[in-house]
Amino acid sequence: MRKRTPLRRPPLPFQVRNLNHRPPVTRREFLGRGMLTTGGTLLGMGSFFSMFANPRKAYAQLAPDIQQLVSTPCNIRAGAGKVPFIAFDLAGGGNIAGSNALVGQSGGQLDFLTTAGYNALGLPGNMIPNSSVGAGSFIDTSLGIAMHSDSAYLRGINSMASSSTTALVNGAVIPAISQTDTDLNPHNPMYGIHSAGASGQLLVLIGTEATVSGGNSEAPSYMIDQTVLPTVITQPSDVTGLVSTGQLVSSGGLDQAAAVDVLESAVRVTNMKLGQVSPATGNPTNDATISNVLECSYVDAAYLVNEFGNPAALDPTQDTMISSIFSATDLQDSDFLTTACIMKMVIDGYAGAGTIEMGGFDYHDGTRATGETRDFKAGQCMGACLQYAALRGVPLMIYVFSDGSLVSNGMIDNSAAGRGKGTWVADNVATAASLMLVFDPRGRPTALQNQIGNYNADGTVNGTGSIAGNAVNLLAETAVLNYMALHGQEAAFQSMVWAGGVGQGLGSASTYQSLIAFSQLPSVSNGVVSSLT
Repeated sequence: MRKRTPLRRPPLPFQVRNLNHRPPVTRREFLGRGMLTTGGTLLGMGSFFSMFANPRKAYAQLAPDIQQLVSTPCNIRAGAGKVPFIAFDLAGGGNIAGSNALVGQSGGQLDFLTTAGYNALGLPGNMIPNSSVGAGSFIDTSLGIAMHSDSAYLRGINSMASSSTTALVNGAVIPAISQTDTDLNPHNPMYGIHSAGASGQLLVLIGTEATVSGGNSEAPSYMIDQTVLPTVITQPSDVTGLVSTGQLVSSGGLDQAAAVDVLESAVRVTNMKLGQVSPATGNPTNDATISNVLECSYVDAAYLVNEFGNPAALDPTQDTMISSIFSATDLQDSDFLTTACIMKMVIDGYAGAGTIEMGGFDYHDGTRATGETRDFKAGQCMGACLQYAALRGVPLMIYVFSDGSLVSNGMIDNSAAGRGKGTWVADNVATAASLMLVFDPRGRPTALQNQIGNYNADGTVNGTGSIAGNAVNLLAETAVLNYMALHGQEAAFQSMVWAGGVGQGLGSASTYQSLIAFSQLPSVSNGVVSSLT
């Protein structure tokens, strides 16, 4: 008799896409193996699951028995209510100090440098800031912080943000040494911002590069939390794909309310089946974890469909507020499109914090035109973020950093794009700085100071001007400290322990007080952003 080939039993969920790895036991591992995609495909069979749907149920909230699973045990986040945070990582070592944000000696931004010092920062003698009143001073305080009146950042910001928006901005510059042309500077504070409470409704952290920091420069190693690695977002499909419901909610599937009913019923069926069988991995703890993950996968799907049944609502190219800032032609530009995606995710509360890397800032090519053009583009992207926050009516913190900086030799570029300024001729670690800009729709943020640390008269960073002046990791910590201060939580920084188990390095509260630039924002109450309605 011919030997019959036994029928193969379909693999259990935890056996799918196992490859050479252990069976998945965490939600992240299930996501990584495609488990939610598999569930979405099965749930797309609306003709079968429609029997569970109650067409009379209004789309508003999940059923009570499902809603109680959202926070426990499924821990599905609904946002943390913190100030949105966007970092601009300008790769290559661009200019921030002097030609953009004014820097001064120990007396602050307007404790002027020598003429030679400003020359090194790209400003010729006929364009240096001075104490005269009016246009001839080359000082502009329309952003609260003192900027050079012909700053490319400032011109870019003003081209995208209205005067009513910039009137609600303040800022601070932090003179600080960092190495040039490298991704090894631990500049990025993103994980620290999460440690301070930032989180989103869909994601915790996002970035534009597939790196641990989400950008070019590294994050301080002791801040890194492997459970919240940044999700790469560079185009609208990256955003809408986060909440794709496949065939379940579409013209050929169910309407949104019915789809939620289907998924809620799937949770109940899953719970019933899990009460009858065990995943049987041989480890009771793993069995319980897998059961929890299976249940929560359906709860998560129900929550997503309930909240985001129309993924197009997350598409920045279909957001009328964004289209009032960026034209359709603008969005053909990768820098603008990426900025639109990140700013929508963060400012709308879908992500807690985001990094936008922009390349091309190693522009010491013997001209000034290249650097002015690139800085203007960076300013446009910053201005777009500020304007979108204003339209949405939410506060925003922007943090700008670059790997090192550059220096001018005093030669002038008189081309139209060069604007009669000094040419950039070489990298320089000692002319660097970082910049913070903060917007609040309820009133211009109060600045305790607009400069943290200082420059020497000759146009170089005073490395002892602040604890952040010559330690890039502490510069990142200073950004986190100021983020917490916006929430009135600077005192809590004293006991901050980073994800790696290391305590903060800025010292006691009395020591790090000198590193705080801002008071609590008008829009913040009890550590969270209050409703504007």
